[in-house]
Amino acid sequence: MQSSDSNILKGKVVKVVEGAVNCEVTLEIASGVEIVGTITRTSATLLELEEGKIAFAVIKASDVMFGVPG
Repeated sequence: MQSSDSNILKGKVVKVVEGAVNCEVTLEIASGVEIVGTITRTSATLLELEEGKIAFAVIKASDVMFGVPG
């Protein structure tokens, strides 16, 4: 996969939860390390996302925020 974004994580789809409009996709990027994102059902269908398929999470963010307990 080629992209101008440098935040690309390769992994295996471990879960796809379909909603009325969106799907929640869980990608295992390392043993025991998962990332979860939401995409449209249309996109999930076009990408043929299903458990066991290799996929990429492309993360675009200009800021990272941190917090501590209160």
